[in-house]
Amino acid sequence: MEHDTAGDPITGLKWTRKTPQKIAELLEQVDIPVSANTVARLLHNMNYSLRANHKKLASDSSPFRDQQFQYISSLRHRFQRRGLPMISVDTKKRELLGNFKNAGAKWDRSPVLLANRGSVFLGIAHDTSAFAAHSIAGWWKREGSLRYRRARQLLILADTGGSNSCRRHAWKTELQAQLSNPFELTLTVAHYPTGTSKWNPIEHRLFSEISKNWAAEPLHSYQKILNFLRTTTTKTGLAVSAYLDRAYYPTGLSADPLLFRSIRVRPHKTLPAWNYTITPNL
Repeated sequence: MEHDTAGDPITGLKWTRKTPQKIAELLEQVDIPVSANTVARLLHNMNYSLRANHKKLASDSSPFRDQQFQYISSLRHRFQRRGLPMISVDTKKRELLGNFKNAGAKWDRSPVLLANRGSVFLGIAHDTSAFAAHSIAGWWKREGSLRYRRARQLLILADTGGSNSCRRHAWKTELQAQLSNPFELTLTVAHYPTGTSKWNPIEHRLFSEISKNWAAEPLHSYQKILNFLRTTTTKTGLAVSAYLDRAYYPTGLSADPLLFRSIRVRPHKTLPAWNYTITPNL
């Protein structure tokens, strides 16, 4: 279930790509006979929710969605078996600073999650590729390199759009310049297909808990936001660190042509537009 779970970052509801019948068949393969009805009841007890179908088509839905999900799952298994670090990253919309109504929404930027740890970088400027890469580099410098002292590889799971879009040249050059080169890290990057951001683990394992923690609380100051982030916990032991990034990240900048020509990106054979490896340019 771990790699087939999605969730709402606001309400915390979860759902799965697999039907109860499919889960029952998989359990039977490991000598656990169980009916689909029992599976449905257990899912309900685990706070999974039924999802209703809508009579509409996603215009940007990719025919390779399932193939990419399977590939991401194989990457996660591979890194997990070898004890290598994996992070799930995303950026969220701005919050109004001041005495404004807070119905319980969203958030800024972050890595995470097998270790049940979250790290959020609160930016005060713009959501750009430079900010996204700087946040990941900041996490690696402060926490990742200490937790995984011998690691020279890092798996990054990201959405397809936004500042960390697979189509952004600046995203790749910033990862090369701010993370791969200075820390001598080989980066494996896998993007979730368009329209599937809720399957990104950070959505339902971190953002939903943050939203619940500060729901209905006006965010008067940066310090209050940081306090809410740092006090976000769960019964399973989630711990969240938070940092304020006061740097200014201008928008509308293109990737440096010289840096882009020197970037060391190797597309994967499986869906190369969504999956690639960046190696240090030493």
